[in-house]
Amino acid sequence: QVQLVESGGGLVQPGGSLRLSCAASGSIFMFNVMGWYRQSPGKQRELVSTSSGGSTSSADSVKGRFTISRDRAKNTVSLQMNSLKPEDTAVYYCYGRYMFNEYWGQGTQVTVSS
Repeated sequence: QVQLVESGGGLVQPGGSLRLSCAASGSIFMFNVMGWYRQSPGKQRELVSTSSGGSTSSADSVKGRFTISRDRAKNTVSLQMNSLKPEDTAVYYCYGRYMFNEYWGQGTQVTVSS
C-alpha cells in the first residue's frame, strides 16, 4: 500500500522558516506529480506548489517565499518555506499522482504566530 509521510511542521514566528519533507513508501512506481496543498480552518484545501516533470507550479501567495524540490528517483518532495506569515498557518498535505490515482499524506500542522 502506498503511503506518503510528511515531516517538518511546527510553530514558527512570523518571518521565520520551516522545511517540510515527504517520502513515499510502498510504491514501485515513480509519481507523475508530487507537491503540497494546505487547508486552513473553514477554508477549502488549496494548492501550494507542485512539481511535474521539469516544471513547477506555485500559488501566487507563496511565490518568492516557498521553494519546492523533488527527487523523482526517490519519490520524495520537500517544501522550503521562508518569510512565513500568519496567513500561512494551515495543515499542509503532501500529494502524489500516478496515472489517474491520487495519494495524500496525513498532513502536518504549520502554525505561524508570535
